[in-house]
Amino acid sequence: MKMEKRAALDWARLAAAVLVVCNHTSPLSSFTAAGDFFLTRVLARLSVPLFLMISGYFLERSGWRSARRLLKKTALLYAAAAALYLPLNLYAGQVTPDFFWKFVTDGTFYHLWYFPALLLGVPIAKGLRRLGFRAGLAAAGALYLIGLGGDSYYGLAARIPGAESLYGAVFQVFTYTRNGLFYVPLFLLLGAAGVRLSRRTAALGTLAGLAIMTAEAFWLQSLGVQRHDSMYLALPLVMGCLFAWLLELNGGQRRELRYLSALVYLLHPWCIVLVRGAAGALGWECWMVENSLIHFTAAALLTLVLSGLILTLRPRPLRPMARAWREIDLDALAHNAVVLQKCLAPGQELMAVVKADAYGHGAVQIARRLQRAGVRAFAVACLSEGIALRKAGIRGTVLILGWTDPEDTPLLRRWRLTQTVADEAHGHALAARGPVRVHLGLDTGMHRLGVPAGDREALGRLFREKNLRIDGVFSHLCVSDSLEKGDEDYTQRQLDGFYQAVGWLRSAGYDLGAVHIQSSYGLLNLPPQPCRYLRAGIILYGVPSDGSPTAAWPDLRPVLSLRARVASVRRLTPGEGAGYGLVFQARRETILAVVTIGYGDGLPRQLSQTGGEALIRGRRCSMVGRMCMDQLFLDVTEVPGVNPGDVVTLIGRDGGQEITAWEIAECCGTITNELLASLNSRLGLLSGRCDCS
Repeated sequence: MKMEKRAALDWARLAAAVLVVCNHTSPLSSFTAAGDFFLTRVLARLSVPLFLMISGYFLERSGWRSARRLLKKTALLYAAAAALYLPLNLYAGQVTPDFFWKFVTDGTFYHLWYFPALLLGVPIAKGLRRLGFRAGLAAAGALYLIGLGGDSYYGLAARIPGAESLYGAVFQVFTYTRNGLFYVPLFLLLGAAGVRLSRRTAALGTLAGLAIMTAEAFWLQSLGVQRHDSMYLALPLVMGCLFAWLLELNGGQRRELRYLSALVYLLHPWCIVLVRGAAGALGWECWMVENSLIHFTAAALLTLVLSGLILTLRPRPLRPMARAWREIDLDALAHNAVVLQKCLAPGQELMAVVKADAYGHGAVQIARRLQRAGVRAFAVACLSEGIALRKAGIRGTVLILGWTDPEDTPLLRRWRLTQTVADEAHGHALAARGPVRVHLGLDTGMHRLGVPAGDREALGRLFREKNLRIDGVFSHLCVSDSLEKGDEDYTQRQLDGFYQAVGWLRSAGYDLGAVHIQSSYGLLNLPPQPCRYLRAGIILYGVPSDGSPTAAWPDLRPVLSLRARVASVRRLTPGEGAGYGLVFQARRETILAVVTIGYGDGLPRQLSQTGGEALIRGRRCSMVGRMCMDQLFLDVTEVPGVNPGDVVTLIGRDGGQEITAWEIAECCGTITNELLASLNSRLGLLSGRCDCS
């Protein structure tokens, strides 16, 4: 199996940490002053902004709710780092009366400024974000420009009347304008913006911006006006393009690289000291210290080795691919969203149905990816699902399609959720504990939830409830998945009843908000409807509910693959049985693979006895015997070389073969919706672009 997992952000973070080591060792200073200036005063200046932009990107994805956790973690890490470098502070005589003030503002060692800057910058950036991206970025940009005058442009800015006094006051508090007030907020918000460019545009923009920044740096150096040469006018431009480029390249994550880069950043000054100390003890200063390239190489290698050793002591997290897992192709999901949006009527929007953990795909990651793709409305089944989305930072409309106890109305307000009115009594009960935002369900013939569409008196009473803020009216089509004549007629009667109720309500002067009636098969089998939303459920995930013919099937791609591993390989002689009840009886020399997945993971138990198959080494193999809670048997007699640890594909592709979710559902006499929604959290969840070959 090949799993494309390009952790571009994490690799870039490690490269940035190594550039910080360059900045503090000047690798080329023994050979070329200009080359070393470019490396340390231009290229290495991209490092910290990259760290900040990655933090901002993930803060935005959480809706900035993770800011408190980030601040707590940063404070603890800073305290540990300050303790780590205290011996060097004592040795250098730096523990003076102003030591505590340095701890608060500048950091107690030359690289630790990052931590107090982040502790100050995150709350400022969070506050600016509330103004909206444009206003927030404008304010952060203004702060950056002010700070720029106290850094690379100090000699020029000081000529402005009053500027020198201003910066003098600033430098009484901070040593640098590269800090949490002037520097950090801009890059946090640039990362939060997550600007998307084509790969080519981003790459060209990065290279062009870097060329401009290089020219700017050398020009300022020639003027001799720089105070700290760490902030440039072109730096935000370079970082915006570079980050967009990395986002286009990124397709996964490597947590070990993340931890390694943090350790490299924290430990490298100690390693520089150790290298210098060892060189002095051995009498090797002439080539281990005075030769800048060797000095850098020794310090960098020692830092990487020491960081790697510390990393090995950290307990390894559970790998999602250790036993059985779902692979979620988020690129396929984004593709499906684009395809469905092109099928919508003018003015219509996609409402992504992510109930039942997004049909087993992982609701949070699905909603976050769709939010990045421009989707601003989501539907869930119950209150707990809606709260989980809000906690994950999902914005926009979140509609609860199912019933919620009116006692929980305060939670609907607290999490800004929109509740379906299940019937008239439910609506009045919600209003009694309101105010609350709702969509009014109309029963047009499914007889599940909703007020009867023809009961105008009941509808009027609900619209007159002051505490019901009715933002939408909708219904559900119960046989729109069928092209049978009788079912098509029933669907048309539902549509007629719905639009008659909508028309009457409008004529009565009621503001209906968003009107919607189409779900997945309403799109596939009906012409465009004059509605605000299409509620896309199963088709969003690239699969049909069943094998029924449809009027149309867009270019949709399956999002989920399901895989497990071979735990053991067993050889049976003719007449031997296997599994519970010894239901399987070998009629020949048989090789069975015991596979690490069962009905405890959500597979239908009957699958192994109703024609279920799986792929291994690109070959189809039959399931045999009774499925266990945690394992099942595959007959791999015809597949040479099967070994423990081999990957087994139950849904998805392996080489030239594919097993679809619908194929498994059909074997068990159910629908794809049920099969996928049954897959549970015991299965690992892996996101990326997957291919098994």
